[in-house]
Amino acid sequence: MSQLDGGSPIFVQIADELANQIADGSVGEGERVASSNELAAYYRVNPATAARGLTVLLDEGLVEKRRGVGMFVAPGAREKLVRARRQRFTERYVRPLVVEAARLGIRREELLGIVREEQDSAEVTTGAKA
Repeated sequence: MSQLDGGSPIFVQIADELANQIADGSVGEGERVASSNELAAYYRVNPATAARGLTVLLDEGLVEKRRGVGMFVAPGAREKLVRARRQRFTERYVRPLVVEAARLGIRREELLGIVREEQDSAEVTTGAKA
């Protein structure tokens, strides 16, 4: 888990952090997620705030409550998250990129070449393979 950054409400940051763990597979489907008391202790926040973060995930269908046992990652949660994030990525980044490339007269193959170069550059600097 990472620390909260203060950029958005704490319960949203907690929900986002848990969603990231589901998306990257570090918490798998059917696995138990941290309880509100465990999250509250880790982040040093009020348990009600941590519970509110869990409720966000519950409302989105990413976790399910098992009475007396805790919260668990729901079946299909990772796929649902990845699909939604890919859609958001396309809308926020790819579509504006394509529109701006058209304005600048950058042809499709040239644009793809630019993207490949940037991916290669990112792999060198971050070590992440795209």
